[in-house]
Amino acid sequence: MRDFFMKTKRIGFSKWSDIDLNLAAQLWGDEEVTRFICATGKFTNQDIMHRLETEICNEKQFHIQYWPIFELASEEFIGCCGIRPFKSEAHSYEIGFHLRKKYWGIGYASEATKAVIDYSFIILKAGKLYAGHHPQNDASKKLLTKLCFKYIGENYYEPTGLYHPSYELVNDRL
Repeated sequence: MRDFFMKTKRIGFSKWSDIDLNLAAQLWGDEEVTRFICATGKFTNQDIMHRLETEICNEKQFHIQYWPIFELASEEFIGCCGIRPFKSEAHSYEIGFHLRKKYWGIGYASEATKAVIDYSFIILKAGKLYAGHHPQNDASKKLLTKLCFKYIGENYYEPTGLYHPSYELVNDRL
């Protein structure tokens, strides 16, 4: 049984650790998940290990990460959703999510992202959240729009070598 530091109706948020390589491989080893994340569309084993290390380092250094999320009813691994530091802008973060394919289209991305927005704005007092998506990822575009993120332009995203639509959400609670 994993410890959850945050819960929604259906989702438990945990933290990545060194023993989670198998979960990382389930997520980032799936080409359906990574096809919009990197230029090749596929993570190597080295890429998966590096991504896990990055998340663990973000937790140690900033106390944030793209946290692993689990279905509360079954304790099954859903994917990850969270934040990471955004450039050099103080109190601003980049929000993102990666879900295993079996959890697509049933509201988990929306539910998890709403929880991370609340956590970022209420607990961390973030001023803004930024998000982006692969130009062909219509599902992410739809979700960000539904969550009231405002389109702010195109930004070059080195891992894919493409310009990605970018969005921001301003904390009106401050």
